[in-house]
Amino acid sequence: MARYGIFGGTFDPPHFGHLILAAEAHYQLRLDQVWWLLTPQPPHKQGQRVTPLGVRAQLVSAAINHDPAFALSLVEAERPGPHYAVDTLRVLRRRYPHDTLVYLMGGDSLAALPTWHQAADFVALAHEIGVMRRPSDRLDWQALEQALPGLRAKVRIIEAPLLEIAAHELRARIAQGRPYRYYLPRPVVALIETYGLYREA
Repeated sequence: MARYGIFGGTFDPPHFGHLILAAEAHYQLRLDQVWWLLTPQPPHKQGQRVTPLGVRAQLVSAAINHDPAFALSLVEAERPGPHYAVDTLRVLRRRYPHDTLVYLMGGDSLAALPTWHQAADFVALAHEIGVMRRPSDRLDWQALEQALPGLRAKVRIIEAPLLEIAAHELRARIAQGRPYRYYLPRPVVALIETYGLYREA
């Protein structure tokens, strides 16, 4: 039985912060592989411009660069939106009935989990929930457990260095002509330059 981490995001673009968090999750939670789950259009980003899925898939592939600890997953691209985490877990539980699925998220997402679509079902479907916390996170465990009974028993805290890198800030840097190349793996920088990505604010 394998242990798989589900690392969802738009990855627009994938940067060193993503890679460090994925590597720490892989090591600390003893995962066989971390799946970089590329989200076509997250429900909470409706109306925002997102780089086309095919281009972002190339960026993620360039970032993970054949590392056997990582793999690109396009499972959400196989069905129409909106793409909710609970539905993705249902699909993956059917495909991998004998494996352990560990959903990875930030502390801010954990704090907001009771507001997620079918949050109780999401908690029931995830075998474990790996949480990458920031010092600024404020978690009310009592309220979370009251809203979603059984949640705390599934949470696994991941200790990782805090890197203040955000994809939206990198896009702004590129649009403004500011330095950005040392925030990103070299193959990702090469693709951004090849396609002329993020040049417009």
